[in-house]
Formats: sequence, structure tokens, C-alpha cells
Amino acid sequence: MAVSDHVDLPRFIEGVKKRNPGQPEFVQAVQEVAEDIFDFIQDKEDYHKWQILRRIAEPDRVVSFRVVWEDDNNNIRVQRGWRVQNNNAIGPYKGGIRFHPSVTEGTLKFLAFEQTFKNALTGLPMGGGKGGSNFNPKGKSDAEVMRFCQSFMTELYRHIGADVDVPAGDIGVGAREIGYMFGQYKRITNEFTGVLTGKGLEYGGSLIRTEATGYGATYFLLNMLKTKGQDLVGKVAVISGSGNVATHAAEKVTQLGGKVVTLSDSEGFIHDPAGLDQEKINWVKHLKNVKRGRIKEYVDQFAGSTFTAGKTPWGVPCDVALPCATQNELLGEDAKTLIANGCIAVSEGANMPTNLDGVHLFKEAKILFAPGKAANAGGVAVSGLEMSQNSARISWKEEQLQQLLVDIMDGIHSRCVEYGQQGGGYCDYVKGANIAGFKKVADAMLAYGVV
Repeated sequence: MAVSDHVDLPRFIEGVKKRNPGQPEFVQAVQEVAEDIFDFIQDKEDYHKWQILRRIAEPDRVVSFRVVWEDDNNNIRVQRGWRVQNNNAIGPYKGGIRFHPSVTEGTLKFLAFEQTFKNALTGLPMGGGKGGSNFNPKGKSDAEVMRFCQSFMTELYRHIGADVDVPAGDIGVGAREIGYMFGQYKRITNEFTGVLTGKGLEYGGSLIRTEATGYGATYFLLNMLKTKGQDLVGKVAVISGSGNVATHAAEKVTQLGGKVVTLSDSEGFIHDPAGLDQEKINWVKHLKNVKRGRIKEYVDQFAGSTFTAGKTPWGVPCDVALPCATQNELLGEDAKTLIANGCIAVSEGANMPTNLDGVHLFKEAKILFAPGKAANAGGVAVSGLEMSQNSARISWKEEQLQQLLVDIMDGIHSRCVEYGQQGGGYCDYVKGANIAGFKKVADAMLAYGVV
């Protein structure tokens, strides 16, 4: 095989833009990785010769399909569904399903690309994928959600399997939706296999899956602080989001001695200077999971708190920040504000919540900054453990799983430090995560030849 010409970074990104028009989030995700990978592969001829980065940035396949369902008023509704299978070099495709009006093919391609590196960092045998629909479960009855999920799975089932592609939940897809989809998969295939994770404990789910992403992001934050001889005791934490990841991050920060003062949703954020204790966090969980209410209701319940509409919480002074809501919620100006207010560490609980300007500013300021592909990998790690339990038809105890989660997050932190150490006591965790994840996937791809 002829040795390929080395393409420089601007030409590579220009090619990605040309091949993926109208998909800025996907281009952003590829660029963020490529900026670090290009230096690493400069003198490694095999990666150039076999076009590894170019191949990883091209999904194995993108499946798009129509989802037809009937609402409670007997109106026929039509949505679009997707499954992006990015790379299965190290294991079956693995990644969540997202139901939200903002879902597009480009969004899912970025998430599947990120998932490829995140899954590699866990050390578990999982490839990268992502799926979803522009369906909005908010305001829908249980019966409507059930009918949509069943219709969605009637198409998706052809493309997934316990050894092929194992979806999980994501934004808009919780235990209810996973249950409806798993039931339909079982009904169609007549098989009871570990084809979805995030299942109920009654039918093959794993303990601590709900807590894992938020807990994991906090463990990673703690590991970063430990490198500076610090911990979370007495630290003020600003957290965005109020769903599963945010509430469990708040819970673990509180358990480790920190004080969480904010949560948010798409309407704005609450600020509670007294801090959210376990009672308040449990109230938010009930509000979001049972009542399906809005975070602004918090101020009616707890005196001394305030709600700011239409804003993110990054202007509130803090020691540490955990963006746990959605992509590109923390912009360059927000990063400047956090740095100016003395924030020393940021751990991403969401996927790519900081835009490229923000990432660059955090790096320049040399604060502790953990990218989502490393910091929030605890969720998919426990999903991987759920896959193992399903395959072996066993169920592990909570203490075992809690320890495995801590060990996995420690391992991810060590891999990031290995490739991200810059000297002078500074670790570029973004670079470390990108290179460590890339190297594992790339070396597996080299072993397979041109496929």
C-alpha cells in the first residue's frame, strides 16, 4: 500500500466540513479531537498510511427512518428516527437514545463520535453509537409515549442486538421509555437478551446505573483536585441541569463535603446560597422524575433561593463547576466569567457542554478541566457492566458496582494523565482523553486491515 500524503489540520477540517454540510456540532467534535491527535500521530506513519482518523470521522453507517404513531386524539403523527453506528473496532456499538425536538442527524453523529472515545477510555469492550428522534416526550401521556416507543423500536430492532449494538437512555429517554422499547423488542424477536441498558431491576437492569454518570463526574473531579492536594470539602459547586446526571452529581458533591448552590433547566436556573442538602436534592428528583415539573418551582418550596429566567448559572461565583445539562451550554464568555470568579476546576457531566472557545480558554488558564468523554464516562461504564451481567445471567451487588465505578473512573483519570501531562504540574485532560481514546480504537483498526 502506498504511503498517503500527510494532510495538515486545516485541510482535514475543511474536508470534514465539506462532507458534513449543515452539521456544525459534528464538525466541532471532530475538530476538538483532531487538534490533539494531529501532533500525536505526526511521526506515526501507520496511522497516516491507513487513514485512521479519516475513517473514525466517517460513521460506519447512519440509519434514518420514519416513526408513525397515533396520539390520544387519534391524530396520526410522523417523526424521524436515527441510529448512528460510528465505530465497532473494540466492541458492539454502544450509546444512548435521545428523544428531544432538537435532535438532528448531525447532533447524533457528534454524540456517536464522542461516544467512540468515551467508551474506549472505560477499558471495556464497547464501540461508539448514538440514536434518537425529534419526538418530544414532554407533555405527552404515558399511552402516547408507549405508542411512540413501540413504533420507534419496530424499525430500530432490525439494526441492534446484544452483540451488534446496545442502546441506552439519554435526554428524554428514562426507565419508562427503555421499558416500552425493551418490551417491543422482546415481543417482535421473541428473545430476552441484553439489547438495551438502563433497564429496570426487575428485568435485567443494574444497580447504580441511575447514579453512575453524576457520581462518576464527581469522582473524576475529586481525582483532579487530589493532584493539587485538595478535595471537595468546603468547595462551592455550580451545577447546570436538574435531571438524572445533575441531581446525582449534586448528591455526590454534597456527600464529599462540597456545597452545591445551583441547578437549572431550559427555562433558567435556581440559586440557593444555603446549599442543596440531601432533602432538597430528593425534592428536585421527585419534581423532575414524578411530577415532571420545572426547576423554578424550587423557590416556592425553599426560602432564600432565587430563580433567574433565561440564563445559565455560570455567573454565580464558585470553586468548581459541573455542566450537566446539554451541549454548548457553556460558552467562551461563560468560561471567562468562571475563571475571573476563581473557579479552579470544571468537570463535564454532559456531552460537549463547553464550546471550543470555552475549552481553549480553560486550557490557556491551566485550570483543571475534564472533558465529557472522560468525566461522564461512568454512566456508559456501568451500562457496560450491565451488559456483562446480562451475558452471564447474573446480578452484582451494589457494593461491588460502586467499587467498580470508582476503579473505572480512577483508570480513566490515569489514562488522561499519561497522555496529557504537560510538565510544570499541568495536565491537559482534553488532550490526554483524546489521545488515550484514539490510540485504543486506532490500534484495533490497524489490526483489522482495510475494513
